[in-house]
Amino acid sequence: MKFTHFDAHTHTQFEAYDEDRDAVIARAHDAGIGIINVGSDKKMSITAVELARKYVDGVYATVGLHPADADEGFDYEFYKELAHDKRVVAIGECGLDFFRIEEGCDIEKVKEKQYEIFLAQIKLSHEIRKPLMIHCRNAMPELIEFLKANKTHLVDSSVMHFFSGTPEEAKELLKLGFYFTFGGVITFVHDYDETVCAIPINRLLSETDAPYVTPVPHRGKRNEPMFVLEVEKKLAELKEIPQTEMANHILKNIQKVFSITT
Repeated sequence: MKFTHFDAHTHTQFEAYDEDRDAVIARAHDAGIGIINVGSDKKMSITAVELARKYVDGVYATVGLHPADADEGFDYEFYKELAHDKRVVAIGECGLDFFRIEEGCDIEKVKEKQYEIFLAQIKLSHEIRKPLMIHCRNAMPELIEFLKANKTHLVDSSVMHFFSGTPEEAKELLKLGFYFTFGGVITFVHDYDETVCAIPINRLLSETDAPYVTPVPHRGKRNEPMFVLEVEKKLAELKEIPQTEMANHILKNIQKVFSITT
């Protein structure tokens, strides 16, 4: 099947879909939407790969450790073996998350652990030549400086998931070869309009981050990959082009950064 749209970051392996996972993926397929299920720890990485193997057509996976789960520790060899699967297209989601640090924790120690695990995943990405899928919350300046400091370990292209930075921060990341995904939030707030407009169309991707952050007009429902069409529609509106043209650009970008044939 040839896909005409793509959800570059979703989580249909999460328990939110335990009752109707097949139907959710079928709806996406019927709408011509390919998906990438993103791993966040060992269990979710394994299940993302299992789903990609099961469905094959248009379903891919990433494997990695979310910064909020840094306490789990990064098992480099485990993730390396899993990442060699041909259905795995990236390492992550990995990065920095200073928003979720719990009160009473040794903040500097938690941050140090996040940096350590992030660097390990950067190096794994470089070793196996697959891009990074990066998560960043309340840590964009620190993340950019860390990426610059470790530039020699970066592959040519990687992805900033659910990008929440400024146009100036986007420019810094563009210099490092990054692509940017935007999700449902752009359909109900204008905080990211300027940033979307500042990013070249050949670096934009669409995502849902399902089951989270459901776009308009589906607010109040569980998010799912089919709703990426609303994100795509909003990106097209901000770029002042037809949605079909936006979809074509996104597919080309998907093919380039993830080496996916749609």
